This record gives sequence, C-alpha cells and structure tokens, in this order.
Amino acid sequence: MLIGNIGALALRALFAVTALSIVAHVAAIWTTHSLWRRLSRVAMTVQFVFVAVASAALLYLLITTNLNYSYVVDYTSRGLPLVYRVAAFWGGDAGSLLFWSLVLTLYGMVVALSRHEDSERMLPVVSLLVTVVTLFYTIVMNVGANPFNRLAHAAAVGNGLNPLLQNPGMTVHPVNVYLGYIGFTIPFAYAVTGLLLNKTDATWLRVTRRWTLVSWLFLGIGIIYGAHWSYEELGWGGYWAWDPVENAALLPWLTATAFLHSSIVQERKGMLKAWNVVLITLTYFLSLLGTYLVRSGVLWSIHAFANGFLGIYYLVFMAVILVFTVTLIILRWPSLRAERQFEAVVAKESAFMLNNVLFLGATFAILWGTVFPLVSEATTGHQLMVSAPFYNAVNLPLAVCIILLMAIGPFVAWRRSSLANVMKSIWMPFVLAVVLGLATTLWLRAMYTAPTVLATSGVIAAYFAILTVVFEYVQSVRARMVLTGEGWFVCLMRLLNRNRRRFGGYIVHLALAIIALGIVGSGSYHIQKQQVMSVGDTATIGVYQAKFVGMGVSQGLHGETRTMYANLVITKNGQTIGVLRPSATFYENGNSPTTNVALFSRPLRDLYVVMLGTASNNEAIFDLHINPMVQFIWYGGYLFILGTLVSLWPERKPALRRAELGVVVDNLYEDLADLEYDHRMGKVDGADYEQQKLELEQRIALSEQDRQARRERMERELKEEVRRLGHGSTTGGASS
Repeated sequence: MLIGNIGALALRALFAVTALSIVAHVAAIWTTHSLWRRLSRVAMTVQFVFVAVASAALLYLLITTNLNYSYVVDYTSRGLPLVYRVAAFWGGDAGSLLFWSLVLTLYGMVVALSRHEDSERMLPVVSLLVTVVTLFYTIVMNVGANPFNRLAHAAAVGNGLNPLLQNPGMTVHPVNVYLGYIGFTIPFAYAVTGLLLNKTDATWLRVTRRWTLVSWLFLGIGIIYGAHWSYEELGWGGYWAWDPVENAALLPWLTATAFLHSSIVQERKGMLKAWNVVLITLTYFLSLLGTYLVRSGVLWSIHAFANGFLGIYYLVFMAVILVFTVTLIILRWPSLRAERQFEAVVAKESAFMLNNVLFLGATFAILWGTVFPLVSEATTGHQLMVSAPFYNAVNLPLAVCIILLMAIGPFVAWRRSSLANVMKSIWMPFVLAVVLGLATTLWLRAMYTAPTVLATSGVIAAYFAILTVVFEYVQSVRARMVLTGEGWFVCLMRLLNRNRRRFGGYIVHLALAIIALGIVGSGSYHIQKQQVMSVGDTATIGVYQAKFVGMGVSQGLHGETRTMYANLVITKNGQTIGVLRPSATFYENGNSPTTNVALFSRPLRDLYVVMLGTASNNEAIFDLHINPMVQFIWYGGYLFILGTLVSLWPERKPALRRAELGVVVDNLYEDLADLEYDHRMGKVDGADYEQQKLELEQRIALSEQDRQARRERMERELKEEVRRLGHGSTTGGASS
C-alpha cells in the first residue's frame, strides 16, 4: 500500500509542480534574470523526478502483482512472465499516459540542460511550452485515467495481459511509437518559440535536427516492428491492414519525412521557412491525432484502448494547439518570407519541393480514408469504413513516384541544373534497373502469379533507387581517389566520416528501396490456399507440399492454457524440409482463443501456415500462404536504422567560419562547395559550372565587402560609444 500511496501522491504533486514550473518559466522570459533562468531549468528536472517516482511505484505494483489496484488487476496476473508484467506499464490506457509523461519530462529535462545558439532566450520559452503539454497529461491522469486507483477489496485474480500482447514485440513496438510521437514535441516547441520570439532563421532547425531525426527513427522502427509483429502474431497472412491506428502512426512519419527534406533547403538556402513551420506543426498535430484515435474509441481498432471519456480532453487540447499555432503563423507570416527564390525548375530545391508535395498527397489520402468513417457517421448517421483497395489505389502510384524521385534526386544539382545533365547521369542506372526489374517480374510471374503494370513499375523504380545509391557511392569514391590517390576503402570511410548526413541519407534511401521490393513482392505476388485436410492428405502451394500427419494437445505450464497443434511435413521437389506446427491456444480465464502461425522463412519467400479450426473425422482447416520477398521488408528495416544512425552521428561543424562570416556569406560558400561537388560528380557540365562559379565568386566578393564595411562601421560606433561613456564618466567624476 505504501508504494501505491507514494505513486498516487507523486502524481497529485506533479500538478502543483507543473503549475509552479510555468510561473518560473514565465518569470525567466519576462525578467531575463539569471536566477529565474536557473529555476526554470531546475523546474524541468523536478518534473521528471516526480514522474519517475510515480512510474517506479507503478512498476513495483505491476511486478509484485498487487491486486489492490484496478490497473494491476486489468493488465497482469500472478502467472504472467516478468517481462509482460513490466510491459503492462504501457499496455493499458492509464499506464501508457504515465509512460508518455515520463518520456516527455525526460526530453524536457535534457532540452532544458542543453546549450546551443541563442539558448538563453529560447530555452525558457521551449520549457514553458513543454511544461504546458506536461500539464495537460497531468490533468488527464489525475482526472480521467489514474493508474493508482484502488479497489474497495483486493481482487482474487488478475485478468492478465491480452494474449495477443504477450509477445516480445510488446517491449519494442509501442515503446518506439511512443518515443517517436513524444519526440516531435521538441521540434514543434522550438518552431513555436521561434515564432514567438520573431526569430525565423534556421536556428531552430539546426538545434532540433537530431530531435526530429531520432523521433522519426523511433517511429519508423515502431511501424516496421509493428508490421512484423502483426505478421507473426495475428495469423491473417499479411502485415499491414490499413487499420486506423496503423494509419495514425504512419501519418506523422510521412510529414516528418517531408520535413526532414525541406529543412535541408532552409538550412542551406534560407528558403521554405513558412513551409517548414507548417510541416512540423502538422507532424505534431498528427501525432496528437494518433493518440486521440487510440484513446477515444471513436474508431474500432485492435490497437485502441477505447476510453471515450478521454477523447474529449484530447479534442479540446488539439483544438487549442491548432488555433494557437495557426494564429501565430498568420501573425508572423511577413517574417517567414524566403531569403532567396527558386532559380530554376530543374534543381535540387525543386526536387525537394516535389518530394514534399508527393508525401503530403499520400498523407492527406490516408488521413481522409482514416477519418471518413467519422465524417460519414456525422453526415449520414452510419459509419462507413474505407477498405484496403482505396488506400492501395491512391497510395501505391504515389509511392512509385516517390521512389522514382528518390532515385533521380541525388543526380540533380543545387541552384540549377539541366534535363540534359540529369538524363546523362541517370541513363545507365535506369537501363540496368529496367533490365533487372523485368527479369525479376518474369521470375515472379513464373513462380507465382501474373503481374500488374503498377507492380512491374514498382520493382523497376526500387531497382533504380538502389542502383543510383550504388552509383553515387562509386562515383564519389572514384572522384576522391583521383584527387587524393588514397585506396577505395580509405576514401569510402573518409567520405562517410566527412559527410555523414548525405551518405547516411543514401543508406536510408537504399533501405527504403529494399523495403519497397519486399512490399511489391509480398503484396502483388502473394498466393493463398485454404484446405480442409484429413490425416494423410497433402496440400500443394507454390513449390511446397504440406502433408498433414496428425494433431495433438499440450497443457500450459501452470494449467491456464491448452494448445491444440497439427503437424505438417513440408517437402520441396521431393525432398523433406522439416515439420511445421501451426496451433491454436485456449485460455481457462475465458479469453478468446489465439492462433499461432507456423513459418518457414527464406530470403526469397515465406511459407506461412495457420490452423483455422478442426472439423469432424479428425480433420483440420488450414490457411496456407506464400509471401515472396517479404523478408526484404525486415532486412530493409535494419538498414534503415543503420542509415539513420550514420546521419545522426555528429560531424565537425564549421562553427568558426559561420560565426566569423555571417549566415549570408556562409550560405554562398555552401553554394560554392555544392557546385564543386556537383561538377565533380558530373551533374553540372563545364560551361555551366564556370558560369555559376563566376556568379558565386562575384556575390561572395560583394558580400565580403559588405561584411567588412559593416564591421568597420560597428567598430567606429563602438569607439564612439566608448569615447562618449568615458567623457560622461569624467564629467560625472568632476561634478561629484
């Protein structure tokens, strides 16, 4: 009881702590006094400490299965393995809100203790915004979803964690999704801070780049691992069902992907300022929408907590965030104008913009399909669901276009390029991609089923993206070898070391292209067969034969479950491969039975077998699938993590040069470096290179002169001020 009381007390006290923190942050902003700024930082640490105490108390209650608390009764039982009692922390509504607050206050504390450009002005405002969000979750927990609610009498047994959640994925998928959702709070808070301070340069982008990338990485891992979990656990043969909550996780990931690309344009060229603020606002808003769909119960989903009471809180909070941010953007619109304009249609800046349009097109299509049941219910009184064909019809062509652009983008130069140069650069990887794509399509057709035009286009586009990454690496290494005379491996390592952002991004492109191959292969060439089999019968699917040799029943370790299984001997070309054992588990506590998938996985295909049920005369009903290339999705997921980590790894920044020369001159030197790189990579031909180089050198010379003039003027003004103050002091001393 003592631990539970401590947790409940910490949660109540958190309300007072966040309220006092807001006072400290406002005072730090208003007075700019160093004492209030220190208190503002300390307040963020205190918030985290109180949430950590409450979290530790709840974990203790879950691990010790204290059945005096309703949350513990709902999500654990005495026979539940330790790892799932820990996972129950975020497995229910109230616990996941506490976990959410724990991560949010941890992020807030790390931000408050950081130091960066203009941090003295920005951090109190950022801390204030993060604390307001924390206050919202504190209110929700104390009023509507308190994990420390006690029962009048201790329960005799717990309900245990939902059997579908008793999977190692429970320790990975939800945690990563939460880390991603919550992480977007930080770049959003910095963007709003920039607007409030009327500081609309790229400072907030430079400061929050890693926050955005880490959140995007976590959300990406959560999505991919969730798909893998669904594939192995739910037993329907697929991994993505366009479920509303699945869609809700994908939406902010798509807008964050667009934001990661457009933020590069603002950082390097001073363009797309307003666009980036809108994108990060949209990303944060969509992450709130995802939590609303999970907790409101307005849409049915296997992932939802269905607590309609909390939905009202989220709706009000989302409305406040939306109105406040949109008003702020409108008020600051004049200062969000770009420092430079687009110079040409064929340029990397334009390619990034087109990339953004495609990502947003996919986002709004998925968003419309997700909320359409709510719209239909509001207008017709009936909730009409949108099924997979709608999503596939709209999004798959967009996905092919995105992959094609991902392949072409690296060959387009900054500022301006020409179609001739782009075509000259891409023709070889494109021709190879067409050859490889058609060969793969013919093989898949011979093995499984006839292809569609869209599937063939998807395979070619994926090969094209893979080959352009390979070409980019090879050409970069060769260019460096010519310049330095170093070996290829040394050149490769130094390229990765000196430009991790660019080459880490290429690895991510490679990963996404491999994932695309897996999606096309498993989605378009998947074959399925359902068959009622008696002992001794054989089912043939693809290149495999499955012979049913018998069934059995096993008892769970503590007698709480019974598992009925079937043995299928698998052969291929007359050779025995092994035995697959699909099964179904029945629970003594009345939970619905669950199916257990039997998988035979190879890099090019999975044999996937589910026992749907039994029939009379010792018969069983089997659902057999062959999913070609589905493993590519999981391999691509690992590569996606690697590429993002390479991009995240810190680089040596030209801080001295930036500080010394100023942003405008710095951007011009960046342009010159880009031009040099693009010329060496063959993206800009000789005449255009010379012309652009001359233009840039002239602009740099003018900017340097301007900078020198401004420095001399400032020095004169400083000397004049010093002289004036010295004169005043002398005069004052004489008077006294």
